[in-house]
Amino acid sequence: MTRLFSLLSLLQAPREWPGTELARRLGVSLRTVRRDVERLRDLGYPVEATMGAAGGYRLRAGAAMPPLLLEDDEAVAITVGLRTAAGHAVEGIEEAAVRALAKLEQVLPKRLRHQVSALGAATQPMLTWDRPTVDPELLTLLAAAVTNRERVRFGYRGQDGARTERRVEPHRLVSAGRRWYLVGWDTDRDDWRMFRVDRIADPAVIGYRAAARELPDGDAAAFVTRRLSERAPVYRAVATLHAPIERVAGRVGDSPGDLVAVDERTCRLNSHSDTLDFLAWRLMTLGCDVEVHEPPELIAHLRALGARATRAAGAQVWRT
Repeated sequence: MTRLFSLLSLLQAPREWPGTELARRLGVSLRTVRRDVERLRDLGYPVEATMGAAGGYRLRAGAAMPPLLLEDDEAVAITVGLRTAAGHAVEGIEEAAVRALAKLEQVLPKRLRHQVSALGAATQPMLTWDRPTVDPELLTLLAAAVTNRERVRFGYRGQDGARTERRVEPHRLVSAGRRWYLVGWDTDRDDWRMFRVDRIADPAVIGYRAAARELPDGDAAAFVTRRLSERAPVYRAVATLHAPIERVAGRVGDSPGDLVAVDERTCRLNSHSDTLDFLAWRLMTLGCDVEVHEPPELIAHLRALGARATRAAGAQVWRT
């Protein structure tokens, strides 16, 4: 089995290996190399062979993802990269990064876990408004509990600041722009609940394996969206920004397609859904003129903010 792992490790390099070179590296005969290649194929690894003097073996892309063998430094690099992806609002990959991180950290040797933890403790990213303030280790624990359907216990700080103890059967993690939410069945309240992950403290896996439950909304993201809308109405802003698109891109919580260039000095924004306060703050801190077209609620909110700002500045007396 050790020789088979060594062969697989060589084949994972992006090149074609002559059979004689593989035999020399492994210290075996060509016949043994051919036999080991067949064993890898039986295990699902798509090893391709080409004939002729320049032929050899290489690992090609298959229909399914086979297990990978990673060197220690490669495992550390991938783990750190997944933690970075999980901790930033990169649309479409956050939850996948957390699931992959949970799987990888479960099998990391203790010495490599120490390296990853030391690297995380020694570095600090520059914070931006969009960056979720969530510990990747907490996300990893919750993701593993979701996968294994294990009940968790944790302290939770509510919106009013009160702390309660919760016992929850995790269903799904949802990334909502600047926030992470855990959707699960609250066993004490006998109902579905969502929890802001940055308000969860001291989580522990109880070990009780929960039965699968069907979420009323069917989709965890739809469940979170509905609950957020019930708490505070959200809106989508449509506005013209009087600035080149390259100057404001990435500064309004936008994703590709949210901003469209009108000309060299103007662009059009169709924003994500958010509260009036957040949309107004975003638009007013861009450092350029903005024309808001909709919704009317945002226009009215901006007028009220403008009047408040004028009153805060006080009446100006001009002297000649």
